[in-house]
Amino acid sequence: MTADYHYLLFDLDHTLLDFNAAEDVALTELLQEARVSDIQAYKDFYIPMNRQLWDDLSLKKITKKELVNTRFTRLFANFGHEVDGHAFAKRYQEFLSQQGQTLVGADKLLDNLSQQGYRIFGATNGITKIQTGRMANSTIKDYFEHVFISDEVGYQKPDKGFYDVIAGAISQFNHQEALMIGDNLLADVQGGNNAGIDTVWYNPARKENHTKATPTYVVKDYQGLLELLR
Repeated sequence: MTADYHYLLFDLDHTLLDFNAAEDVALTELLQEARVSDIQAYKDFYIPMNRQLWDDLSLKKITKKELVNTRFTRLFANFGHEVDGHAFAKRYQEFLSQQGQTLVGADKLLDNLSQQGYRIFGATNGITKIQTGRMANSTIKDYFEHVFISDEVGYQKPDKGFYDVIAGAISQFNHQEALMIGDNLLADVQGGNNAGIDTVWYNPARKENHTKATPTYVVKDYQGLLELLR
């Protein structure tokens, strides 16, 4: 380890929580309830559209309200149906908030880091009801002192304001002793850059970095992170 870190700020989705599995189950339940015949076709349209909307939100191209209330309107409109997007969004949130699936090895990772004495926090973009519900249904919730959710914080990663709130809320917080860990260059790594906090780009897919975000470290698996933090 090249620095003395004490505060670990973990992104949740795709870093510790298995969002793909959670999304798949929640979408299936929602679409079955809506009596959709070709569920896979709806998923194939929705998933990339939703990810693009979240990227647009990080870039402040849209508001969270637009994201939440229009994604299902767009989904069903693509297949020639008009629905109440807000009502579908609320129902989807109920299904998704029940999903606590974690990525393989997340429990062991956090247990190891906890035993080493690190102070562990969640730092996630998302909707409060969904993220609190998913964490409550997960096996990793007890490792966190607190989970900071953009919906409550009032800022989205990568906004510096998100990290300013965290810095003010954590006792004895020191930017030089903090490490932001996440899979998303746009939100997690750029957010750390904006806040003056070192970052770990968790990159299991070994993607190339074509952004301006500059990670302090890059790891491809949890073992690499553990080796970094020993």
